[in-house]
Amino acid sequence: MKRLSLKDVARMAGVAPSTVSFVLNGKARQMRISDELAEKVQAVVKKTGYQPHSVAVNLRTGQSKTLGLMVESISGSFFAALARVIESEADRFGYNIVYCSTENNAQKGSDLIRMLNRQQVDGFLITPAAGMEKDIEQLLAHKRPVVLMDSYFPGIQVPYVLIDNYGGVRQGMKHLLGKGYKKIGFITVDMDLVQIQQRLQGYKDALKEEGIAVRNKQVLKISYNSPREEAVRLIQEFIHANKGLDAIFFATNYLGILGLESIAGLGLRMPEDMAMICFDDHDIFRLYPPGITVVQQPVEEIAKTAINLLMQQLDKSPRSTRKSQVQVPGKFIKRGSA
Repeated sequence: MKRLSLKDVARMAGVAPSTVSFVLNGKARQMRISDELAEKVQAVVKKTGYQPHSVAVNLRTGQSKTLGLMVESISGSFFAALARVIESEADRFGYNIVYCSTENNAQKGSDLIRMLNRQQVDGFLITPAAGMEKDIEQLLAHKRPVVLMDSYFPGIQVPYVLIDNYGGVRQGMKHLLGKGYKKIGFITVDMDLVQIQQRLQGYKDALKEEGIAVRNKQVLKISYNSPREEAVRLIQEFIHANKGLDAIFFATNYLGILGLESIAGLGLRMPEDMAMICFDDHDIFRLYPPGITVVQQPVEEIAKTAINLLMQQLDKSPRSTRKSQVQVPGKFIKRGSA
């Protein structure tokens, strides 16, 4: 079926194509088009279901009114919550969102950036995978508005917003150490991303400050792509290998959920046999007895700050943030597990 064109609508309404364009762009009164003629055009548009061709609109206005949002995982609770707030905030500025995920694969991230460029998005909001440095540098070289979230590349001057990862872990460790826990394990993901390195560094520095030796044996790094059963087995082996381990700090919420399964599978009770803290909250942590102590990410603040930083680049933001590289504090939530 042939797509209806603006000329077809003009012919059916008995007006010039320019008249249809002015009416659809809200410029009827400005161009002194009578209400009667404008209503006639709108009636034809409504009857036919005509939609302006997006590419033609982009070419005419120089804007697609669309932003590309690229996150690590669509299924992750943090990223889903982030996307929800970003979509709402973008809508306030008159923008739609194209939402996609890298699954922490740099090549997939590179392909998605090319796809979003083909769709002529006006700006990019990206939680970058390791290895995407060149893609980000290329966006900057072409003067494309871009903001990184949740992570960044230290060598690249680009606007970003994320939680204070180091400070959040230090806060959680201070709580554990203050309650007398000494043999504390740290379970993290084996990825070369700045936020993951900062969380591990926060753990190590907290122990050093208390004069407690940092032992490599008490740190477990699990591959991002490890199957669930394998990850659970690795966590249980880690607990067995560290006799007397009295607490574990999980560096991400998906690892924390695997930790719950591992600890329960060993018949251990929290906090009597094993205390637990997790970086990043999840609904299951509120519901799982006795409740899991967490460092909660300020999703709303991260999302709103990211949109504001992007709108500044698009000259659409009424507010001005002095810093373009922002770290926001996490929220420590004490529950029954530690």
